[in-house]
Amino acid sequence: MRNLFHVVTTALVATFLSLPIALASEDAGPASEASRLDKLFSDLKRERNEKAAERIANQIWAEWRKSGSASIDLMLQWSNEAADKKKFDVALDFLDQVITLQPDFAEGWNRRATVHFMMDNYAKSMADIEHTLRLEPRHFGALSGLASILKETGRKELALNAYERTLAIYPMMRNAQSQVATLSDELAGEGI
Repeated sequence: MRNLFHVVTTALVATFLSLPIALASEDAGPASEASRLDKLFSDLKRERNEKAAERIANQIWAEWRKSGSASIDLMLQWSNEAADKKKFDVALDFLDQVITLQPDFAEGWNRRATVHFMMDNYAKSMADIEHTLRLEPRHFGALSGLASILKETGRKELALNAYERTLAIYPMMRNAQSQVATLSDELAGEGI
């Protein structure tokens, strides 16, 4: 089973990491929302002050959380509360509903990927990350999550690549910078 996971993981990751980083998601919704995100991503890429970049990243997260539905927003809130209380099955039930009702809402997939990650269910988390990145290829949270899973499962080269892709979108993400340095040193010591 573990070998199957590594084969599937390698195939999925190769697909994720070979895709170019799009300037905008094709399913981004209204033009003004897409252009606002495009500007925020452009600002994020250029910003060299860590705190200012973090503020821009938070604005991007705020845009991503806009579902356009009060019901979806409420279910996301309930899922977050359940996950905080380690009631993962309850959180997943709400997120399953979010995804059923709004399958083009990238943040619904990303939140479910996060809950699966918290449960150490990496295969399901990776499947949800795949959906997230199809809908929003610039989702630095999903890419960072992917990198974490790859590192956790011993796929250091692929993890390094995923962290580097994260930094191509969000250059000042401190955790990704740290992980790139650590993984580069580890891989250099192993003689890639």
